[in-house]
Amino acid sequence: MSALIIVILPVFLLIGAGYIATRFAGFPQSGVDGLMKFTQSYAFPCLLFRAVSTFDIGEQFHAPLLLTYYTAATICFVAGFLAARLIFKRDLEDCVVIGFCCLFSNTLMLGIPITERAFGSDALEANFAIIAMHAPFCYSLGIAAMESVRARGQGLRPLGIAAQIGRQMVRNPLVIALVLGFIVNLGNISIPAPVTDALKMMVSASVPAALFAVGGVLVQYKIEGDLRVVLVICVISLMLHPALVWAFGSLAHLSEGQFRSALITAAVAPGINTYVFANIYDRAKRVAASAVLVTTSASLVSVWFWLSLLH
Repeated sequence: MSALIIVILPVFLLIGAGYIATRFAGFPQSGVDGLMKFTQSYAFPCLLFRAVSTFDIGEQFHAPLLLTYYTAATICFVAGFLAARLIFKRDLEDCVVIGFCCLFSNTLMLGIPITERAFGSDALEANFAIIAMHAPFCYSLGIAAMESVRARGQGLRPLGIAAQIGRQMVRNPLVIALVLGFIVNLGNISIPAPVTDALKMMVSASVPAALFAVGGVLVQYKIEGDLRVVLVICVISLMLHPALVWAFGSLAHLSEGQFRSALITAAVAPGINTYVFANIYDRAKRVAASAVLVTTSASLVSVWFWLSLLH
């Protein structure tokens, strides 16, 4: 119970403050959109750039860590896809979106603050290694699957799929920040002190602004669509994903820090990017939006459960 109060509750209180301010206290939706733009396009890219440019790449990009996390994530994508198809008889395009909801965890806005509060800022390096692969891996898998089912009977277009993936990566500020971070790190490029100090100031604003913005964004969503599908997404993303990470991480003999980071990252709710993906293809948007709302609320309990197992 102490873990719930000390670690998790402050995170969700900030989310709740954003929700209440937007829903009842007149905080404008344009302000929420501005905060989301600030955090996703500027503050979090600064956070990732600073992290990747300074940590030991050889030490943190540990193959067992990445294989543990992304094997589990891929299984969850397949599980979501098959559940949508075999149980709920959804169209294949909808199945891909539902699978993507089970794949894409909110690694930045929930995974980082919960891990940091639970284990300290020094415990985040494994988080950043996972995050460095997250958008490229998840979008590549989601886009490849969607373009494949859309092309059924017409033949696959590998170049078209690659171009679609490339467009999403080039437009993603997080990916750009990661690339620049790798260049600075591998090139041993020195960053001037004023720039470093400015980055620290930007980074310090990223997490609280993001959590407040998440609460404001949730006001836009309502529990619509097939609630049974949303509940399946909840089970897969909040329980199956971390359970698989626990099993694979134990078999891979991950270090304590890597195991904790992978588990907490897997245990958080799907990110808002799941709705962005649904919106790109105009499929299963109500399910994706409802899943973000329900799983974010439910993760208050599920994250507490997984944290309690770590202590």
